[in-house]
Amino acid sequence: MLSPESAAVIRATLPAVGGALDEITARFYGTMFAEQPELLDGLFNRGNQASGEQRRALAGSIASFAQALLAVPDTRPDALLARIAHKHAALGVTEDQYTIVHKYLFRAIGDVLGEAVTPEVAAAWDEVYWLMAGALIAQEARLYQEAQVDPRNPWRQWNVVERREESPEVASFLLRPADDGPVPPARAGQYVSVRVLMPDGIHQTRQYSLSNAPGDRLRRITVKRVASVAEAPEGEVSNQLHRTVRTGGELTLSASFGDVVLDDADTPLVLASAGIGCTPMVAMLEHLAATGSARPVHVLHADRTPADHALRADTRHLVEQLPDARAEFWYEQDAAEEPGSRTGLMDLDGLDLPADADVYLCGSLPFMRAVRTQLLQAGIPARRIRYEVFGPDLWLAHAEG
Repeated sequence: MLSPESAAVIRATLPAVGGALDEITARFYGTMFAEQPELLDGLFNRGNQASGEQRRALAGSIASFAQALLAVPDTRPDALLARIAHKHAALGVTEDQYTIVHKYLFRAIGDVLGEAVTPEVAAAWDEVYWLMAGALIAQEARLYQEAQVDPRNPWRQWNVVERREESPEVASFLLRPADDGPVPPARAGQYVSVRVLMPDGIHQTRQYSLSNAPGDRLRRITVKRVASVAEAPEGEVSNQLHRTVRTGGELTLSASFGDVVLDDADTPLVLASAGIGCTPMVAMLEHLAATGSARPVHVLHADRTPADHALRADTRHLVEQLPDARAEFWYEQDAAEEPGSRTGLMDLDGLDLPADADVYLCGSLPFMRAVRTQLLQAGIPARRIRYEVFGPDLWLAHAEG
């Protein structure tokens, strides 16, 4: 709980601090990496740093947490904290790293805001930081315990049993533990971190959804090669995987984490995805088929063309196995090549979607914003709409409610 004295200071200074957070976090990351470059080896993704996504995600989470403490002083924004804790656990974040972040973040606040950071202001924001850090540390400790993971050694080697080309830009990797030991538990909808040694000797990490039902022995990830667009560099990890990993090779993976998971209810389901966002949806469908589920399921997917639609045959096959499931596909081009599909972007107008459905979204941020708006207009409550974002979570602070 934020103390009354600190709450008054935070309320008065939040507009100024919030307005400067982008500059603060830019200075924070720049200074921290200059003085501790080893943090770029595996813990922080260089692509997210270059694009500014990580900086904006950190700024947004701090502002959202502070706003939540002021709105309801005796509660925490649990959805935000859970999302961050799962991502941290998938990277092996440890308690001592919060002290490092605190050091450089508060130095950056002082550098940017100068004399406005009085001892009282510094103390109030320090309280906010450690309330957030303490909550995350506790959640992450629980996640590590449940996954039976030592955060100081979170990585495990997996053999590539099979590599399968799903489309010109997408490949699936079927994996088995290299040590032949027990496979940690996982749930449909979760993701793993993949740690890759780059040509320059630096490790880079990226998170990929499991694209099959988490079974006893095998895991599958399905990776889209991210090309360079305009000023954005190509995806380092995805391109390295596509170029170098073949059947018989090895990958370094974390345990499975993620809080957007398929529940065991019997309510209707809507699984809406675009592009490579189909991967957790296929895992959910496979789990439903493997458990003999009779839940009503609407599978909705949008893509550029049928040829670009990864796991399309798997999706069709799994829908056919379920007693009350149907699929609707939208393609921007060549829709005639997939019988029954529609041309254009995903349009829910005219679809009979149950108001009590649990909805899962996965895809680009513009796609999810657009579809979420349509779902709300169709009468589906916001609390029933869950989503997953690949990369830093830029959306949560603006999408909940």
